[in-house]
This record gives sequence, C-alpha cells and structure tokens, in this order.
Amino acid sequence: MTSSDDRKAQPEGLNRPGNTSDDRKAQPEGLNRPSNTSDDRKAQPEGLNRPGNTSDDRKAQPEGLNRPGNAHPDADRFSAEDPRRFAPAAARNREPLLEVLRGILPVQGLVLEVASGTGEHAVHIASALPGLTWQPSDPSEEARRSIDAWAAGHANIRPALALDAGTWPWPIAAADAVLCVNMIHIAPWAAGLGLLRGAAALLPPGAPLVLYGPYIREGVPTAPSNLDFDASLRSRNPEWGLRRLEDVAEAATGFALTQVIEMPANNLTVVLRRQA
Repeated sequence: MTSSDDRKAQPEGLNRPGNTSDDRKAQPEGLNRPSNTSDDRKAQPEGLNRPGNTSDDRKAQPEGLNRPGNAHPDADRFSAEDPRRFAPAAARNREPLLEVLRGILPVQGLVLEVASGTGEHAVHIASALPGLTWQPSDPSEEARRSIDAWAAGHANIRPALALDAGTWPWPIAAADAVLCVNMIHIAPWAAGLGLLRGAAALLPPGAPLVLYGPYIREGVPTAPSNLDFDASLRSRNPEWGLRRLEDVAEAATGFALTQVIEMPANNLTVVLRRQA
C-alpha cells in the first residue's frame, strides 16, 4: 500500500507507492513505488511499464526485486527465487498509515485494497487489525505473486485479485471499505475516475474510500519536492501527475469528502464517505 513517495524516478521499475522520505532525488535504489519516506517524488521507472498503471507498482522497484544490496531492513531474508518484492518506502510509511486507518476503517468487514503493489502494506495492516478481512489486488501478475507470498500464513488476507481500476466491471461485488495508496498520480486520470466509480458501486452508505499520496490543494502551498515530482511524472507520461484534491472530490460522485489528514513527507490521507 505506496506516498509521495519515492517520487523520484526509481530504477526500480515498479509501481507502488512507498514513501516517507524527502529523498527527492531519483534513487538508484530501485524503487518501485513511490517509496515513501522519501519524497522521492520523482517518477520511477517502476510504475512505468504498464499500460494504465493503476497499481502500486509504484513502489518497490528494483528494490522490490529482492536484489541483494537493496536497502530494505529485511533484504537479507530474500533470495533470487523469492517472489516477494519490497519497497523501502512501505517500511517507512506503513506505521503512520496504520495509525490513521485505525480511526477510519470499520472494526470488522472486508477491505478492498486497490493497487496493492508489493503486498507489504496489506500484511502490516491486516496483521494489526485482525477483525478485518483484507482483499488485496493489482493488475500486475508479478505484483500479485509478491502479495500472495507476503500474505502466506495470514488467515485474514485473501489471494490477490487481478483488478485494474480503470477497467469495469471489477472482480468483486461489495466491500466495507476501499483503500488505495499512491496510485492516482502515477496512472492516467481515467484510472482515478475508474477507482471512484468502482468504489461507489461497491460501498454501502457511510463506508470509506481512503486515498493516500501527494496532492495539490487550492490555497495551500505545494512543497517544492512535490512540484518536482509532478514535473518528473508528466515528463514520463503526460497523463500522469499530481492531482488537485478539489478535482478528485468533485469527480467523486456519491461521496462526501470528510477528512484530509496531513502525513509525513508531504502526503495526505484523504477520506471520502459513501453517501446514501
């Protein structure tokens, strides 16, 4: 789950949000997602190679590739044959994200995570909130293998679904909450609209759609690192880039924007509640 997250172009090559640093320079780490602690806000080759990237391939990139030499605290546990990918950003932002989610997600129910990336957020959050059933998803087959490998042995995490936010219908009929970390800025706007449409179709009244990542807000100065990240994303793909929070809220038909929570590394947690 993503962040401004490693907003720097990361050789990683993946697509997951991960984030907490203000490493605003492309990190050869090999990120794959917006790795987060770093405001590595520059696009990472990570998320790139996928059409319609709606995934969190924006995180672990070469990092996520389980390569020796990667700066992940658990890197020594991986081998070349291990399908688990990892994103240093996920290790940095997972605890702050978990803390805000404790006050947002229901105590029990099914949470659909869109663009789960490496699967590290899913395992961390689902382990801490055992009353929830976690449904990870990602359009990338490689990412889904990583997610399922990380989730092995966790009874409240379902096998990852092949789900592309921009493609309808989705392979799931209902959920009690939807979470999406670091996706809509590293994907075409159509994928963000697909996320809003899909969440509206799945969620009951009062249920939350939770978004995490960097945004541009009216009347709020944008951090230079986020501006650099936005320019880097747009140079890689004109359809990518940081979104205006006001545009997201306006496009969220059937939702009310109820919370905007400041997070580390110039990120936000945005809560949209389904209206009756």
